[in-house]
Amino acid sequence: MLKHSTRRWLAGLGVAGALVAASASPAAAEDTDVELGVYFSDLTVAAGSEGKYESPLMFASEPVTVFGLTARFDYRDFADKVQIKSDFDSECTSPETGVLVCTDPFEHDLYDWASGYFNVAVVPTAEAKDGDTGKVKVTVSADGLAPTSHTSQIRVGEGVDLAGGPEVKVSAAPGSRFTAPIVLGNAGQTTAKGAVAVFDNDHAIRPDKRHSNCTYEGDYLRTCRFSDDVAPGAVHSGSLAYQLGADTYAPGRDYGYYNWMTVAEFEDFSKYLTDNGYSVGDPGDGAALSLSAPNVRARSSQVDINPENNWSSMVVTATGKNGTDLEAVGDSVTGKAGERVTATVGFRNNGPATLDYQRGGSSVTYMEVAIPEGATVVDAPDECMPVKGEDRGEPGEPGARTYFCYAQPLLKAGDAETFEFGLRIDKVVANATGAVDINIPCQCDGGFYEDLKPANDKAKLIVNASGGGSGGGDGDGGTLPITGESTGLIAGIGGLLLVAGVGGYVVTKRRKTHFVA
Repeated sequence: MLKHSTRRWLAGLGVAGALVAASASPAAAEDTDVELGVYFSDLTVAAGSEGKYESPLMFASEPVTVFGLTARFDYRDFADKVQIKSDFDSECTSPETGVLVCTDPFEHDLYDWASGYFNVAVVPTAEAKDGDTGKVKVTVSADGLAPTSHTSQIRVGEGVDLAGGPEVKVSAAPGSRFTAPIVLGNAGQTTAKGAVAVFDNDHAIRPDKRHSNCTYEGDYLRTCRFSDDVAPGAVHSGSLAYQLGADTYAPGRDYGYYNWMTVAEFEDFSKYLTDNGYSVGDPGDGAALSLSAPNVRARSSQVDINPENNWSSMVVTATGKNGTDLEAVGDSVTGKAGERVTATVGFRNNGPATLDYQRGGSSVTYMEVAIPEGATVVDAPDECMPVKGEDRGEPGEPGARTYFCYAQPLLKAGDAETFEFGLRIDKVVANATGAVDINIPCQCDGGFYEDLKPANDKAKLIVNASGGGSGGGDGDGGTLPITGESTGLIAGIGGLLLVAGVGGYVVTKRRKTHFVA
């Protein structure tokens, strides 16, 4: 079930597409023993509402191109309480009450991360009432592949309308403390009985206090849970203490968001995370965070009928100057004619600031690697593409003389990212020298062009150095050993809301790159 050691949850087609472009080309279904997978989230829908849209998340044990992709929704035992239907009659039919079958005749590429297909509406019937529960079994199949299924729960609850507060604007210097309000309003006609705030803060925005009713993962605030009753029209508020990380890039801007969920919706969301190998973090050990005018009552299954107004945002302007020195890292390898060797190249963040482009999912820098004479690339990283004039080849394509590489969207101060190139030595050439260039201009998002020390943006890649030459920068940079563990890519969990609530993307990248702490 989507269990991988390093993950990045990305909401939105634009971000997902950037990584799709660098994935291995899928094999045809008939050429592989691929296994399909599917996940459909538990849902709570409000009685008397228009329901919710949800997409089954589909994936495969390895990249594969499929035809006849089909999803079958079987909810016959609950058909008197809900209907599952599609806006696209051309691809979905209902052969019997309580069954919806959707088929796409065109080819699709499936990967070992999941993407949403066949967005359907789960709509309560006139007979549905608060407390009703049932099951839906979703079965996915494709031509030439065995079907697989997942069963999830559907609940009917009471509709409420949680609301967030206005945008907050704060200025702070790296390393300093500040506070920001947390606001919970009720824009509906029904009393809201408890709520959970789910946070999506940039890496720079760190919690300064750890409350017992909030959860944390490393330096990230994940959730805060409140049992307050909020009457129609009422607004409750509290105050969160933050610190802007000392490694924050300045001048610049950092962003934070939180989204309100009902208690029942958060239960669905938590189940989704647990099933897919994720946690919302651990409770803090400090005093509970309180909102104004608490009035605790027993809760029921409630559903937010207007999630569009649940969000609150924060803009933190980082003041002062706190820049970054990215340093290119080369390598020196030795081998006889016919041997294969691995060259490890990349770049190091010498600080003092962390580069965080996670909000847009773009590369912190772009790199070119020139291969030395007498060597041929037989195994290239998926993040690197051959340079063919003004064009680019396929990701991971071997045999090129120069490669253009993109990086991950977060590189902490003191960490490095490296890329492994498998080289075959065709001919021994003493001191055969290639190059590693970073901060390459690119007409694309991301990239870094305000380097504190541009002189070390280039390093050497040497094959068969005659005098034990260094693969470091033009100065005395030296090579970088592959040690330490991956930092991972810890994205704000708020981005998962789009995946869990209205479909989206769960992106996992199998990499030949490494993070070095």
